[in-house]
Amino acid sequence: MKPYRVGVAGFLHESNTFLSVPTTIAHFEQASLTRGEALLQRWSGSRHELGGFLEGAQLHGFLPVPLLATFAVPSGTIEGEAFEELIGTMVDDLRSALPLDALLVALHGATVSEHFPDADGEVLRRLRGVLGPTVPMIMTLDLHANVSPRMIAYTNAAVFYRSNPHLDQRERGLEAATLVARTLRGEISPVQAIETPPLLISIAKQHTEEQPAKGLYDDLHSVLQWPGILSASVAMGFSYADVAEMGASFLAVADRDPELARKAANWMARRAWERRQDFQGQLPGPEAAVRQAKLAGEGPVVLMDVGDNVGGGSPGDSTILIAEVLRQQATNALVVLYDPEAVEACLRAGVRREVDLKVGGKTDQQHGDPVPIQGRVRLISDGLFTETKVRHGGWGDYDQGLTAVVETAQQHTFVLTSRRMAPMSLEQILSLGIQPEAKQILVVKGVVAPRAAYAPIAKSILLVDTPGATSVNPANFTFKNRRRPLYPLELEAEY
Repeated sequence: MKPYRVGVAGFLHESNTFLSVPTTIAHFEQASLTRGEALLQRWSGSRHELGGFLEGAQLHGFLPVPLLATFAVPSGTIEGEAFEELIGTMVDDLRSALPLDALLVALHGATVSEHFPDADGEVLRRLRGVLGPTVPMIMTLDLHANVSPRMIAYTNAAVFYRSNPHLDQRERGLEAATLVARTLRGEISPVQAIETPPLLISIAKQHTEEQPAKGLYDDLHSVLQWPGILSASVAMGFSYADVAEMGASFLAVADRDPELARKAANWMARRAWERRQDFQGQLPGPEAAVRQAKLAGEGPVVLMDVGDNVGGGSPGDSTILIAEVLRQQATNALVVLYDPEAVEACLRAGVRREVDLKVGGKTDQQHGDPVPIQGRVRLISDGLFTETKVRHGGWGDYDQGLTAVVETAQQHTFVLTSRRMAPMSLEQILSLGIQPEAKQILVVKGVVAPRAAYAPIAKSILLVDTPGATSVNPANFTFKNRRRPLYPLELEAEY
């Protein structure tokens, strides 16, 4: 008997609709864009869900048929032309690969394109149109998905990440591949149901190893013990995408029993709704946070720059927090800033030369003004580094572009990059010869995702309420498309 042929595809982008800079096809090409055999080479053995798909193929003996897989660093809405080119190619590759016995597809769930607010649902609609109604299609989604009814309608089952930082991506890909294999062997017939209470979960409360988020996943693991339940998922949502589906969702997959799936999804959602007040958080502002870091004694103190969370789409060049460090005359701080212009100035000056720069604050008007610094160029790097440990994002090879390290008389270290890079790996600075343990303050452009990298060396971690495209308070944004009412923006919301 010939092995089952299972298509493997991926299209992942977390789209911040409040960021003024659009996402182009170049952003995908810079990060990762592979087709056919190159997909297998790129993702085999990786910690990503695509690696989990391929591991599942080996384990269960089906043939993975590679289509197109691509991702881009979180950023603004995807340009219409870029979306059509990428998804058109994916659909063409799928058509050329037919016949297939099933399809595994890795999506994000918070992807927005210029013409399709529910871009993930549109991708699935087009794939289903080629596959036909009877071929099983199972998808994986990020924990920060805004899950639409279309995403569920076009797939047989969905599996979401269960950890934030996202450290279980490969396991979730393997879970999806196992569901496909069992379905093809006739052992199961998955059906799924979703519940979407009118609930926003603050990004500051989404660390899955701590309450209250941990409680959501305790409930999920309880549901997994119910007879007949094949899988269960929670998506905490992505409030920086102004779409109708914005908010939390709860999913259950059952074997041939839609009523059981509905019951399980509803139970998880009701439990979360009862605790809705616990999922809202208030954070200190820059002035209070820097003052606390100065008084902390032994460092390093990690200040999470929530409003400039690169993993949520922010530009990575906000100066608001580092400007406060300078204003309070704190010493021995480190910050990574996306600033290609400043990198070029350092290249012209050369290593060991003095430079007078204005760094950061160049993408838009939301993230502060350029900050003047004077210092010495200590290092110029190619910006390439490798992470061998399991980290948020699921990949090991990184490229932040040409990078300059500038040190000032106040012992501040400015790492200036020519590509935006979310701080998922400590190798981002270790590879530059910087010892983070020796710094008093580390300004980190994230919220929860960098914890896997920074928690082992940090004396303390403090989330800071900074303004920007990923501000912690959803009331700071003007929404046009979200559902209403939605707690806590409308306290009268009912479920």
